[in-house]
Amino acid sequence: MDIKRNILLNPGPSTTTDTVKMAQVVPDICPREKEFASMMKGLREDLLKIVHADAQKYTSVLFCGSGTINIDVCLNSLLPADKKILIVNNGAYSTRAVEICEYYGLPHINLQFAVDELPDLELVEKTLKENPDIALVHTTHNETGTGILNPIRELGALAHKYGAVFTVDTTSTLAMRPIDIEKDNIDFCMASAQKGLMAMTGLSFIIGNRAVIEASKDYPKRSYYCNLYLQYHFFETTGEMHFTPPVQTIYAAMQALKEYFAEGEEAKWARHTRVFEAIHKGLDELGFRDVIKREWQAGLVVSAIYPDDPNWDFTKVHDYCYERGFTIYPGKISTTNTFRLCALGAIDEEDITEFFKVFRQALEQNHIAIPVRYCDEKGTAGCR
Repeated sequence: MDIKRNILLNPGPSTTTDTVKMAQVVPDICPREKEFASMMKGLREDLLKIVHADAQKYTSVLFCGSGTINIDVCLNSLLPADKKILIVNNGAYSTRAVEICEYYGLPHINLQFAVDELPDLELVEKTLKENPDIALVHTTHNETGTGILNPIRELGALAHKYGAVFTVDTTSTLAMRPIDIEKDNIDFCMASAQKGLMAMTGLSFIIGNRAVIEASKDYPKRSYYCNLYLQYHFFETTGEMHFTPPVQTIYAAMQALKEYFAEGEEAKWARHTRVFEAIHKGLDELGFRDVIKREWQAGLVVSAIYPDDPNWDFTKVHDYCYERGFTIYPGKISTTNTFRLCALGAIDEEDITEFFKVFRQALEQNHIAIPVRYCDEKGTAGCR
């Protein structure tokens, strides 16, 4: 089939290969067949390899839904009675974890930092020391709203020092930026298939410590569909997902995993890095500014500040690019107007070169000055 190729520079779903797309075109099958259960077993085992997890200690559990379901599942399932959660929060996706706690009424501490700053590890440790009832620490690896990379290895070490389980939202890093679940002091990490795996939406998964999951059987039950132990136990005893799985999406994920291992962890990360650097080069040439210090960025998301130009209109620029096969994405910072360009998906440096030709045309068509202009605090007189 001749499938039009779009370059998605949004933070997921990502650009996929045609072979992943076509993997969904399969004979119909009942997901309760032994054949399908065997495929899901292989998929669960392969997911562990991405984060170098020992299958004796760790397992993976599949869920239907977007990446947010993973945060919901971990927070509501892994909190013992009379304990609380510490959320190390410096962005929109850790804020989402706070909102989940609020909706369930889970005791929690929202340890909030500026979205353009790294967490203060001394303050994190002080909070843990002063609150011995913290049983779970949660943060986001790459805050996709800004592109900042949080120090998960150090945060995990602190969580373990004070006897807490450490859960990390790795939705926008897993299968892109190398992760070692043991070395990075992670108890639970998570992602959805349409991100780093470059597969299709609808399948999410949690990789985590078996012993902790089994202990959670005795924790308060706060959700039926989103209970980690219930889903894990059903997989372990029947080989099946408790409720109907996204069948075709699972076939696509299996193909994407084959392509992941064929490319290799280091080569794939090198490719994403090439894309990331090409994005920075293109933005620098046009004069755009980053929100996050370059040395703090995860290497996957660039969050650029809107220029101070009366002709700047994100929607018009987006639409011009979209009509020519390139998708850009609005920012997710409440205090600053930004847009994002992301390095995930089945793309490479040459795709970014072609994108910036179109992006420059979009600026020219809308009479936006190049290089773009920013004003200092004194107002328009300070514009360059």
